[in-house]
Amino acid sequence: MEAIVAGPERRERLTAEIMERTGIDEAMIERLVHGFYAKVRADAVLGPIFEARIRDWEPHLAQMCAFWSSVALMTGRYHGTPMAKHLPLPVDAGHFDRWLELFEQTAREICPPEAEAHFVERARRIASSLELGIAGTHGVMLGKGERFRRNQAGAK
Repeated sequence: MEAIVAGPERRERLTAEIMERTGIDEAMIERLVHGFYAKVRADAVLGPIFEARIRDWEPHLAQMCAFWSSVALMTGRYHGTPMAKHLPLPVDAGHFDRWLELFEQTAREICPPEAEAHFVERARRIASSLELGIAGTHGVMLGKGERFRRNQAGAK
């Protein structure tokens, strides 16, 4: 009978299993994050939103590497509050669509297929969750398949 593994040992085992199955490691995460945010910064839709809020990109990129390490590899490196950070942003479905388009493009360029699928599945869930949360702060309750459009909500 296999012993029950808890705490840090369980996390380490999960991380190792994901790395083995997908090929994802911290170096790949760093390439993905840096490549993605280079596209975001140059993007006409997303660039201005980020530039208005981020002055020093190195700490932000380091935090995003920790975030994706936690999301993709279950490392527990990230200890922030992504929803709280995104709620005040002037974004809606169109912004999330563009974010996903750039993220998926970067993952395709940088990752082998298994890793790409792993990242993209999580990115889609994150985008959906954030969009739902932002809609809710504007008094919009989204139904299944509905999207948040700021102009429809009377939001600015």
